[in-house]
Amino acid sequence: MKKIISTTNAPAAVGPYSQGVQIGNVIYFSGQVPLDPATGKLVDGDVAAQTRQVIKNIDALLKSQNLTADHVVKATVFITNMDDFATINTEYAKFFANNPPARSCVQVSRLPLGAEVEIEVIAHI
Repeated sequence: MKKIISTTNAPAAVGPYSQGVQIGNVIYFSGQVPLDPATGKLVDGDVAAQTRQVIKNIDALLKSQNLTADHVVKATVFITNMDDFATINTEYAKFFANNPPARSCVQVSRLPLGAEVEIEVIAHI
């Protein structure tokens, strides 16, 4: 049986998907772009500011389930410009400071709403 994860502390889904889905002891969280949950709009600023907002959104989703970054076992990072890798990595490393999860990072041509970064995570309870 799957359990749908939803919180108002992270951006609402902008399409026909859930913020997260739990199956057993694993939660698959949808990719987060740098939307401000209060306004539903992209945050102003460079890719570092966008990455910080993405991390805030991921943290809100995790906290809604009483989880932390330590519960994340896999992350996938989507970026529109591989030249931003180091900047994104710096912000990412602040959140996943201890025992970081496995990770993939891929450059894509576009992301929803013109975002420069999107990160999805899988957590184990």
